Amino acid sequence: MLWVIHGVSDPTDVINCTAPMRTRLQELLEPYGINIEYVYPDEAIPGSFFGEREAGLKGNILYLRDDTPVHSALHEAGHFICMDPNRRAKLDTDAEGDYDEENGVCFLQIVLAGFVDKLGRARMLRDMDRWGYSFRLGSAKAWFEQDADDARAWLIHFGILDQSLTPTWQCRQQ
Repeated sequence: MLWVIHGVSDPTDVINCTAPMRTRLQELLEPYGINIEYVYPDEAIPGSFFGEREAGLKGNILYLRDDTPVHSALHEAGHFICMDPNRRAKLDTDAEGDYDEENGVCFLQIVLAGFVDKLGRARMLRDMDRWGYSFRLGSAKAWFEQDADDARAWLIHFGILDQSLTPTWQCRQQ
C-alpha cells in the first residue's frame, strides 16, 4: 500500500462528525475504551497530528469537531486499537506506527465503518478516495479487496480481527 493524505477543498465531500455521528462513533468505540470529546467550532483540535479538521488523539480521548471527517476519527481510533500497550500508555498526538500498523489501521477503519449506521464500508472507501488517501492500485476499494492480505493477517495476528474479519472488540495486547 502507498498512502498519502491530502485535504479536500469541499467539506461536504465526506461525512463529518456531527452530533448524531459522534454518538454512533462513541457507541462503536466504547468497547475499546476510547472516549470522544467534542471540540467547539473554530477551536484547535487537541492531539491532531495533521491539524485543521483532522481528529486528535491523546491517551484514550478522541477529539472531534463537527467538521472532522469520520474517516479521520476512525483512522485515529484505529491507531489506538492497533498500537502496542506501551505506546498506548504514552499516546499524545503522534501514533508513531510502522508501515504494517498503518496498513492495519487503514483496513480496520474500513471494517469498523461497516458497523456505523449511515456510513458503511462503501462510503468509507469513497471518502478515503475523496480525501486523498492514495493506494498503489488506484483506490481504497481496490486495495481493500485485492491488495490488503498483509493488513488482514496483521490484524488477525494481533487479535484485533478474527478469522472471519469480524472485530474482536479488543485492543492489541502485545
